[in-house]
Amino acid sequence: MAIASTPSVITLPDTAPPYPSILDFLTRTFPHITAEQWAERMRHGKVTDERGNAVTAETAYAPSKRIFYFREVQDEPAIPFAETILFQSDEILVADKPHFLPVTPGGRFVNECLLNRLRERTGVADLAPMHRLDRETAGLVLFSVNRKTRGLYHDLFMHGKAQKTYEALAVLDRPPTEHQWTVENRIERGEPRFRMKIVPGIVNARSVIHLLEIGGNRGRFRLHPLTGKTHQLRLHLCSLGFGIVNDRVYPMLQPERDDDLGQPLQLIAKKLRFRDPLTGEDREFVSERELQG
Repeated sequence: MAIASTPSVITLPDTAPPYPSILDFLTRTFPHITAEQWAERMRHGKVTDERGNAVTAETAYAPSKRIFYFREVQDEPAIPFAETILFQSDEILVADKPHFLPVTPGGRFVNECLLNRLRERTGVADLAPMHRLDRETAGLVLFSVNRKTRGLYHDLFMHGKAQKTYEALAVLDRPPTEHQWTVENRIERGEPRFRMKIVPGIVNARSVIHLLEIGGNRGRFRLHPLTGKTHQLRLHLCSLGFGIVNDRVYPMLQPERDDDLGQPLQLIAKKLRFRDPLTGEDREFVSERELQG
């Protein structure tokens, strides 16, 4: 069994009463973990509040209360691809993530994630990612090294001051009549929860997409997300009729199966640019990873 070395945290949402039990909330939120497993963890003191007090099946639900727990998984898969550290200073670290490796613990992965690999490799226990990439996506991830200056770098992504460029290889179902698009719509969680969907309403997702070249029935694209919604680029390309090669979620959800490590999602976070909020220096980083095909 793989057990996380650092706790995960979840905040109880401010829902309307009557409140569920914390046990019911955890079971609904993490359906791959049974109520019996959560109850067993609680009996052994593995679920606590932010003061370190044990949370039990009888602990009352309190909106905004933070719950800490150590993730456990049986038979954690090994990801046989290595990350690369492109830059490291006393303030930040920039890593080039391989396909299939999650940025943080999640699902079947505890120790096999970019965060825990880098903590072990660098000895910096206080590393924290400033943004996320899908597990299936390769490319650049910025980490904060220094807790005291972390908010400055987090604000780059919160306020759209970091310019991100992606590259993708997608299937062309029809010959495109345009080579540039600005896609603006609203993205919300669908069913199942990990699958996002485009819905009517106030725009919360914007991307600029360029078609760079065509080869057979495939196109090579450059993508600039102006916002950072989950699965935004995958959905926006699909909305144009161009599904990313080897995407198992969009446009159609594929049956669950083990990863085919020879068929990675053809999406790479290729370039990251920002003005360093601490030094005023213009920084640019480029991923060494390339699309296949």
